Amino acid sequence: MSHHKKRVYPQAQVQYAQNGFGQQPMVSPDGYPAVGAPGMPVQPQNGVPQVAAAQQQFFTPVQQQLHQQIDQTAAALDNVHLHNVPVVDPSSYYQQQQPAAAGQTFPQGQYQQQAASVPLRGGKPMNQLYPVDLLTELPPPINDLSLPPPPLMVPPERILVPSEEANASPDYVRCTLNAVPKTHSLLKKSKLPLALVIRPYQHLQDEINPPPLNEDGLVVRCRRCRSYMNPFVTFTDQGRRWRCNFCRLANDVPMQFDQTLSGVPANRYDRNEVKYGVMEYLAPKEYTMRQPPPSTYAFILDVSQNAIKSGLLATATRTLLEVLDSLPNHDDRTRVSILCVDNAIHYFAVPPDEESDQIKMMDVGDLDEPFFPRPNSMVVPLNACRNNLEKLLNQIPEIFQFNIMSKFALGPALKSAFNLISAIGGKIIVVSSTLPNVGIGKLQKRNENGVVNTSKESSQLLSCQDSFYKTFTIDCSKSQITVDMFLASEDYMDVASTSNLSRYTGGQTHFYPGFSAAKLTDVTKFTEEFSKHLCMDISMETVMRARGTSGLRMNSFYGHFFNRSSDLCAFSTMPRDQSYVFEVTMDESIIGDYCCFQIAVLLSLNTGQRRIRVITVCLPTTESLVDVYASADELAVTSYYTQKAVEKALGSSLEDARELLNKAVQDILAVYKKEIVVSNTAGGAPLRLCANLRMLPLLMHSLTKHMAFRPGIVPSDHRAAALNNLESIPLPYLIKTIYPKVYSLHDMPDEAGFPNEDGHIVLPEPINASASLFERYGLYLIDNTTELFLWIGGDAVSELVTDVFGCGDIFEVPIGKQELPIIENSEFNQRIRSIISKLREHDDVITYQSLYIVRGASLSEPVNHASAREVATLRLWATSALVEDKVLNSESYREFLQNMKMKISK
Repeated sequence: MSHHKKRVYPQAQVQYAQNGFGQQPMVSPDGYPAVGAPGMPVQPQNGVPQVAAAQQQFFTPVQQQLHQQIDQTAAALDNVHLHNVPVVDPSSYYQQQQPAAAGQTFPQGQYQQQAASVPLRGGKPMNQLYPVDLLTELPPPINDLSLPPPPLMVPPERILVPSEEANASPDYVRCTLNAVPKTHSLLKKSKLPLALVIRPYQHLQDEINPPPLNEDGLVVRCRRCRSYMNPFVTFTDQGRRWRCNFCRLANDVPMQFDQTLSGVPANRYDRNEVKYGVMEYLAPKEYTMRQPPPSTYAFILDVSQNAIKSGLLATATRTLLEVLDSLPNHDDRTRVSILCVDNAIHYFAVPPDEESDQIKMMDVGDLDEPFFPRPNSMVVPLNACRNNLEKLLNQIPEIFQFNIMSKFALGPALKSAFNLISAIGGKIIVVSSTLPNVGIGKLQKRNENGVVNTSKESSQLLSCQDSFYKTFTIDCSKSQITVDMFLASEDYMDVASTSNLSRYTGGQTHFYPGFSAAKLTDVTKFTEEFSKHLCMDISMETVMRARGTSGLRMNSFYGHFFNRSSDLCAFSTMPRDQSYVFEVTMDESIIGDYCCFQIAVLLSLNTGQRRIRVITVCLPTTESLVDVYASADELAVTSYYTQKAVEKALGSSLEDARELLNKAVQDILAVYKKEIVVSNTAGGAPLRLCANLRMLPLLMHSLTKHMAFRPGIVPSDHRAAALNNLESIPLPYLIKTIYPKVYSLHDMPDEAGFPNEDGHIVLPEPINASASLFERYGLYLIDNTTELFLWIGGDAVSELVTDVFGCGDIFEVPIGKQELPIIENSEFNQRIRSIISKLREHDDVITYQSLYIVRGASLSEPVNHASAREVATLRLWATSALVEDKVLNSESYREFLQNMKMKISK
């Protein structure tokens, strides 16, 4: 760490906008961008951003008049909050209160006096509506993307034991509408979707922040609708019965409910199911079809010429060797099987360590009917064969190092692995760098010329080429087998076909284009992700079902699983790094003032236990369109439309998918204008929407520029992999994939890059994803969830280049996929490396982000520089993440809003 005086680099001279209002730099006296500069947080004061006055000089007379009217309106609405978060903390609803049940006491709460700032509809609190004009809020306030959803206005009298944990956290389940329309006609009129975004697990390892667990074996459920006891039921008949909050049936309370495990009388209000919206049961025997099976991993390793040359086989075996002791093995029953495959299937008979160290390899060339030479010694206990498995993994690269076979029989290998573990269930993990080109499931390279970027792209390039990759998953689901794919190659892999194996078995397809073990960065990424995937806890024999209050029914299901019946989602093994979207349909009107959703997950843990995870959420209902809009969750709505767009892209065309996204925004803006805006404002018709939805048009427009949907020439493997990723990625990462985070590093605050009091590295505030904010001498970091781009301006001062990269000339900076060099005595270099490490830290997904160093354009750039072509490609790739701008031939966000305004004004 350097002890010399802090070096000061040129500060950003940012312009407020690109609309010709003025070119005055907005910089504070200390050299940092002033408040109100793009990317800097703007604190509202009396409902009006502080920067409004400073902007006044940039506006035309008509716009000044419009701003004056907005100011007057805002002043009339006392204490208006643009982020749709009421002044009163919603958690104040959950201050402990005395429940109606006899014999139970809690400290008195502070809910008796209703806060004036929370509007009442029909005697219940609802979210307030804060109108904004999208066109005057440019650049958009991206800090909104990190705000929580509109609060669930559920008063404590609706909850048995009032607390913040009675309603499930939005980390587990988010509803697109936090005030549910009571009638189907109101829902249809709103043009907003009703859906749940569900993420049953928050971490890769189950021991991190587990929910409360009931171990007494008592599971209380409604006799009619089979929902589980939860914090929103009511006790009646002196506590002898409980009324279901889903179907209103009165059920008897079991005698054991008021007893401990030893039969001692206990307080029922201390039970987890009436206190927590997320909890687990240790399932009794009636929930178990068979003894929970051991975790079983069958590895299919590609040993063809491609895998040898690229170094994938050696990398995979070495990684597997390193994590053998970290495989989930909590009950010491985990089993492992290894198959090597080219144009034949190579089995290995692995004896227990104490019996022998002689591993036998047996080759089966009959791909139509492959037989098992020694079935009993091919799926072996990890504990008993630990040393022999290590010996085998060391030998495999040596055995096949001179293999010149270019064939890869994936289909027959899958059937063989299936037959090996079908009696147990488990995971088949495929590591391949060759297109399956022999035996059942044989694929051919598709001709992309003349088809890319046409209406035929989906049907000819993104469809499944062989039905085997779908029909095989039916057998896998019956036998509780998941297939995971790790595809790493410079050649075509037909991700569109092979990804179906994971899609319908609850697995995942990971794609590593251009992989070469000669590049340390490629090896690092593959090793990190492969090892984290293998060490992730899993659940076997898992089913998930969601229930809703009478009148609400789950209709469509999105994510990676097998839809076994009308509303039952089956996971042979449930991963910890995926999320799911369930669309809700309204069959009949909702009667009560509140409705509930409950997600139940029945699973077998690696510990040998059968458990039930129950997630319950209660939401207010409304007959007002204003309340529906004021309570809409823009991030959940974006997740829903992402799934619909993926479905449309695979089933119809990419053009239809983009049209679906644009039409959704247009419909929402049109309804808001027609039904909610009271009157037109003089001085130009604004583009109105409520504050809690103001990021939705930005996210939806940015989604059309994502690699999965954008027009232009995109290799079909890359597009198929992007679509596959969008289907299952958890919500926080989905939003960052759609709208990348951009950090300005050359002028970051002094504390950025250093640990705070809690030991966490402080990140700078993100700026808008727009090249208009990029200075030619600046340093920027772009984070799009899958990659990191470090952008160094072409005119960066030599001191900055030296401090970051250790070289004096910017044209000596290594570009492309690189790690940032360690520069001794450079505090700034260490801070940037700390920020990059912080962004790569995840305990909930396996993703490891490669870093790409990109050099910006400069007038002094040599015309025939050796890396000119690579630089141009990198710039194009990095700038495609700046989604507020024109990307290729697409509109900028400003143009998109102006076109939307024209369309809804017709």
